[in-house]
Amino acid sequence: MFRKHPVFPVSLVKPYCQTEGDKCPSRKRNPTPPEIVEVEDSPGPVKKIIKARKIRPNGQDQRQYLVRFKSQTADKDKMVGRGCHSIWETSPKEIQGL
Repeated sequence: MFRKHPVFPVSLVKPYCQTEGDKCPSRKRNPTPPEIVEVEDSPGPVKKIIKARKIRPNGQDQRQYLVRFKSQTADKDKMVGRGCHSIWETSPKEIQGL
């Protein structure tokens, strides 16, 4: 008699453990995201928007932008929430397309 589908013994299944990631050093880990800038921490007006992303804190969509400020270099790029309108030289309607 032959089997119609492969069978795997349940006794060989192990529960998932968080420390298993330490056993795979070649596995890529997610880098820490850039810090989020508040309005009072902003170093000046935005020079350009480098990247945009959507996040879902508390089940609500929010957009964040990786921006370069006019007075800063590339190593000082920061993530800025859409609510920080005082740092934008463009209107919020112009950045909606990103």
